[in-house]
Amino acid sequence: MKYKCALFVVDNMEKAKNFYIEILGQEIKYDFGESVTFEGGFAIHEKEHFSYLLGGLAIHKNPNNSELYFEYDDLEQLENKLEKEKVEFIHQVKEQPWRQKVLRFYDLDKNIIEVGESLEHLVYRLWNEGKSYEEIAEITDMDNEFVEKSIKKFSGR
Repeated sequence: MKYKCALFVVDNMEKAKNFYIEILGQEIKYDFGESVTFEGGFAIHEKEHFSYLLGGLAIHKNPNNSELYFEYDDLEQLENKLEKEKVEFIHQVKEQPWRQKVLRFYDLDKNIIEVGESLEHLVYRLWNEGKSYEEIAEITDMDNEFVEKSIKKFSGR
């Protein structure tokens, strides 16, 4: 058995596609009309058709029990873009206990979307704040090799 992707059910396929393409910068891998798979390994499926496939089972919105997770290193820029689009935030940019910056919001169908800075960027940011390799490893629970590679990746050294 091989895992392929997560799937969210949407009310309006065209609006949902536009949200994921125009706002979150995703690219379509397959478009079958009522089902669309994106390059990032997730899919959206039109609600009425999905209910039909499930033998008429009701589809419930907003359970707040799952999310799609993306990484993007300029969260403040994304936050401004989402504000202009009047996206409903769960919370704006904040730091997790391990210092990673994240924000969470709802898509058009009340599915949770989380966007966090990459762990490599987190390490580099902490290094720019003056933290030592050892302090960064302790804060992030990453090993020294990961810390060193991440700093080299972003600093060009």
